[in-house]
Amino acid sequence: MVCVPILLYMSEMETVGAEPDKLAALKLLGLEGSVKAGAKVSCNELASRMGTSDQTASRRLQALEEDGLVKREMLSDGQWVEVTDDGASVLRREYDDYRRIFEGDESLELVGEVVSGMGEGKYYISLDGYVEQFVERLGYEPFPGTLNLSLDDESTRRRAALENVEGTIIEEWENEDRTFGAVTCYDASIDGVDAHVIRPHRSHYPDDTLEVIAPVKLREELEIDYGDELNVEVRLE
Repeated sequence: MVCVPILLYMSEMETVGAEPDKLAALKLLGLEGSVKAGAKVSCNELASRMGTSDQTASRRLQALEEDGLVKREMLSDGQWVEVTDDGASVLRREYDDYRRIFEGDESLELVGEVVSGMGEGKYYISLDGYVEQFVERLGYEPFPGTLNLSLDDESTRRRAALENVEGTIIEEWENEDRTFGAVTCYDASIDGVDAHVIRPHRSHYPDDTLEVIAPVKLREELEIDYGDELNVEVRLE
């Protein structure tokens, strides 16, 4: 049996987290090699591995495609399935959960090179709507600016684990001109200096850029400069 292709590409990763059957199907596709290079898949084989009917396997593949987690191309004797970046992120978060269960990690180490930002950190960190919440929820007023790191490839992948950590939410707020987005802050430490990794819910930075705030100017406190490599320990409690 050949599954009917649906060319819809959405981004609703939450649906997989809420439906274990779709997550199980995505995992099987990953085991077939669909994450790295794509793989040839038939609904009959997938159904056999999932213990379901061909029709059920077809519906799950269709649902994954509709959620933007896989892309499919029909072949004469099956189909070519590739797990998208969003799909890989879902699997990566699942992996991080199990790693924390069995390895008991209480922190996440991220490694990156100190780089210059776009100059926006000082502006945003100094806004009253953020400062008041930082003081109330983090216990300090941050130095006006962020320390930016360009993460290495492994740290960029591991950073996805933060999406499963609650962190401290700095809520969105607005003034007469515009709305400012929410930020999640994670307890961190750099060479013994307490800090917070921040994850803006709306960001102009790529995934490999990490922003860090602290009550002190970190470049002076740590005696570092652009191009230096730093290890950031993010606490996961």
